[in-house]
Amino acid sequence: MLLRIVEAGPAELQAVLQIERLAFGQHDEAELVSALIADPSAQPHLSLLAMAEAGPVGHVLFTAVAIGDRAPASRASILAPLAVLPDAQRQGVGGALIEEGARRLSANGVELLFVLGHPGYYTRHGFVPATPHGLHAPYPVVPQEAWMVRPLAPGVLGSVSGRVSCARCLDKPEYWIE
Repeated sequence: MLLRIVEAGPAELQAVLQIERLAFGQHDEAELVSALIADPSAQPHLSLLAMAEAGPVGHVLFTAVAIGDRAPASRASILAPLAVLPDAQRQGVGGALIEEGARRLSANGVELLFVLGHPGYYTRHGFVPATPHGLHAPYPVVPQEAWMVRPLAPGVLGSVSGRVSCARCLDKPEYWIE
């Protein structure tokens, strides 16, 4: 599938929310995306759309996080959520969104990228379990391997540790169940 990855702004919000609803078959993720985009504690954020010939087929949102007592200062981000339309799944759309997001975040000085997700999927995209590196999720995660990190700068793993703090609207225990 030929894709073009574009940054989603206010004009694309309805397309983004529609992808979230269709990909997950419910409204929860769309409501979370809407809340994160509006949440000042999630800034800076990066919202990307995967565009195919027929229109948008995937979306990913990255928002700022802090580690320990460090200010967010764009040094770390979290990927949440990643959504791909059911008909476009298993065609590389999610991977393309992750890679383009990582490239853009790295270019803007982000050094660590976190995700809570399926280890079998995200390890294929450079993520490793975060807890062994002293990087702890905001809430206990089971299985612990589902809390992952991807370094976006050389030598950064091991140079910082602590509990990750996310945006206020994402800081709810129900979002931390894998």
